[in-house]
Amino acid sequence: MSDWFRRLPGSRSEPAGAERVILRRLPRVLVAGSLLLALPAVIVRLAGALAPASALAAISMPVDIAVVSLLILHWTVVLTVAIAAFIVLVMKGPAFVADAYPLDEADTPAGSGGAR
Repeated sequence: MSDWFRRLPGSRSEPAGAERVILRRLPRVLVAGSLLLALPAVIVRLAGALAPASALAAISMPVDIAVVSLLILHWTVVLTVAIAAFIVLVMKGPAFVADAYPLDEADTPAGSGGAR
C-alpha cells in the first residue's frame, strides 16, 4: 500500500509535445468560440428592436435553437479534445509499478466443463 506511486525502474518520460500547447489554448478556444457562436442570437435581438414583435418571435426562436445546439456541440468537442490531450500527457509520463494480480493457470473458465 505504501508503494502505490513507485516508478518502474528504467522508465523514462517523453518530452512534452503538442498536447501541452493544446491544453494551454483550450480555455481561449472555449471562450472565443462560445462568444462567436452566440453572436447570431445577439444580432437577431438587436435587429429585433427595428422589427415588429411578431416578426422577432418568428425569427429569434429558430436562431436561438441553432445557437444553443451549436454551443453544446462546441463545448462537447472542446471537452473531448481536452480529455484526449490529458490522456496523451499522462501516457507520456513515467511508468509506475502496478499491483500484481495472480492469474489462474486453467485454460478454461471454472464450471464450463471444457470444450464439447
